[in-house]
Amino acid sequence: MTTEELKIRQLTNQHLLSPADKMTVLHDLCGVQAQFMANAMHALKIRCIDHEENAVKDGLVKNWTIRGTVHIFAEDDLPLFMHCNNGQDYLRNDWHGRSFWNQRDTWALTPERQSYFVNVILEALKHSQRTRDELKDICRQKGMTAPEEGCMFDPWGGGIREMCERGFMNYVVQEEKAFCLSPAFTPIPEREAKLEMARRYFTHMGPSTVHDAMYYFHATAAQVKAQLSQLPVSTAECEGRTYYYIENDQVYDQDIPQCVFLAGFDQLLLAHEKKESLFLRPENMRAIFSLAGIVMPALMLDGEVAGKWKKKNGKLSITMFRPVTRQEKNVISDFAGSLWDEIVSISFDE
Repeated sequence: MTTEELKIRQLTNQHLLSPADKMTVLHDLCGVQAQFMANAMHALKIRCIDHEENAVKDGLVKNWTIRGTVHIFAEDDLPLFMHCNNGQDYLRNDWHGRSFWNQRDTWALTPERQSYFVNVILEALKHSQRTRDELKDICRQKGMTAPEEGCMFDPWGGGIREMCERGFMNYVVQEEKAFCLSPAFTPIPEREAKLEMARRYFTHMGPSTVHDAMYYFHATAAQVKAQLSQLPVSTAECEGRTYYYIENDQVYDQDIPQCVFLAGFDQLLLAHEKKESLFLRPENMRAIFSLAGIVMPALMLDGEVAGKWKKKNGKLSITMFRPVTRQEKNVISDFAGSLWDEIVSISFDE
């Protein structure tokens, strides 16, 4: 395959050239990353044929999933991502075993105290969803100490994350950090779940290299190759790299779009090793992938990331990575107008 053919396949498989209904997009892409809710909502908007601002969150949940990052995904995929130690830890309020969290020197919760505060939190959530700060206040009223609070509500997850990963609760699908009880589900074995995620990946985010899959899943080469051996993949060669993909019903007869406003943390960039991206030049990588771990909203022109964008209070600010012609500015402005009714001004910083 040529580089252009690979790009068209990746764009089509990710529903950027073939929009689909919301649930299809979420299933195919294993959800979308959601550290910032506006990014996740935009990632769906540019891919979905049924996007409605008032109903976009219906049927969705938010939790830690792939790469240990927060995603929004379809509620019926809870068993896929929350496999709860092959189901053994599903709704299990016993914390005597060793974990990533309780082996840290700063961990202040005994298994008994952690179990107690899990029950406190679950009781609070029976009545309504609660913000993170509300849950902290409730736990303090029940005797939680400052060191215990630092563990239960650790910024990187802590005891709250463990509750989510055991199927007790999810984030509320909104920008403000809040939690709600999880609907009941039956976890599936981790190995089965990971193979299904790999199937979706090579079907709907490929063609991809082994390095791409390692990057996306935070997996080893051996793990990726073991999964490939169990999947009906085809291969293609391009510029010395082997790309793997699973055939689907897509038709790859469209041209690369003139302009795409990708979301921050967009799957098109996260699904592939950033240093080997087909869309992002190495000299522009740090402008999109910051050292702080932020993935900026990228502006693509003719299949290449040519800048980044920010929208606030009806003003669209675009930072270009190269000189842009008047014709290109008109194309960008037209695409922006088709996406957002509220745009009142567009500025370019070259």
